[in-house]
Amino acid sequence: MSISRSRRYRAVAAVLAAGALTLSACGSGDEAAAPAAAPASAAGSPAGSGSFPLTVENCGEEVTFEKAPERVVLLKSSPVPYLHELGVMSKVISRAGAFARDYYDDATWAELEDVPLLTDKIDGSGHLQISKEAVLDLEPDLVMGSVDNLSRETLAAVGIPLLEEPALCPEPPTDPSFASVEEQFLVYGKVFGVEDVARQKADAFRAEVEQATSQTPAGERRTAAVLYPTVGGGTTYAYGTRSMAHPQLEAAGFENVFADTDERVFEVTLEELIGRDPDVLVLLYSEGDPAAVEKAVTDLPGAGNLAAVRDGNVMTQLFNFTEPPSPLALDGLRAIVDRFGSAS
Repeated sequence: MSISRSRRYRAVAAVLAAGALTLSACGSGDEAAAPAAAPASAAGSPAGSGSFPLTVENCGEEVTFEKAPERVVLLKSSPVPYLHELGVMSKVISRAGAFARDYYDDATWAELEDVPLLTDKIDGSGHLQISKEAVLDLEPDLVMGSVDNLSRETLAAVGIPLLEEPALCPEPPTDPSFASVEEQFLVYGKVFGVEDVARQKADAFRAEVEQATSQTPAGERRTAAVLYPTVGGGTTYAYGTRSMAHPQLEAAGFENVFADTDERVFEVTLEELIGRDPDVLVLLYSEGDPAAVEKAVTDLPGAGNLAAVRDGNVMTQLFNFTEPPSPLALDGLRAIVDRFGSAS
């Protein structure tokens, strides 16, 4: 890195140090639920040829790379399955947030353990708490995942590009799907200069999804809802048609009771849940004891009026197995089908 660029890093870090050292920000490894917490943005469709310099659209902004990144900092866990499959985890120099062991096979976990952890401080809603200067001091050439106190503009001031998952943009895609995962493979393939590998992985993923969904028999569809409860009391969030939860439920043979809600995530009351009365509940969480996550719903006064609670059809699932669209969503789909069987 040039001396001038290093000085720019130190200058910006000095200014940032005058602010709060930490700030609760959406975007742990498991980006959690609140609408305001849905962080800024997502890698979008490529606007270049794949050779460098390369420009991609990311949350409505053009992001240009002069070369493939070599010093990547992860502020969320959702890119990890892509980077592992593409063979570029060696480019990651640091990470922050929650990286739940259950997400990863042994090979991926071994790669992650070799990456130094900046912090794993997560608040009760699953949002990462990290200082700006802790990231800037690493002098990365790419940050993956945004937090509220480390904006795209702050990073751009020192020449650091930011990429975010599309589903987590301020204005996310209106129709997330398993095809979104294929598209993201191709975007990351261009950014890291491994387009041939990316095409192979996208094709293989498509075939696996087709195989998994072909095993879901047609028939009368039960209803379901995907929620993100707050452990210890507080808001419960539900997922609508702009979340990956919607196509995942459909692929598993369920009808989303919030299929009429054109939002990614929103607050929901127990009264509304009882009114819609889903047959099945899938409860997402970022870390901690899944039993506590289930109790956060089943112990609510009146929760026994829900068919899913009454019949014991409540399932907990780590956040990234549903949101945002990633290769892990296929594992989440398989887990839902295994837990509840077909909807016939």
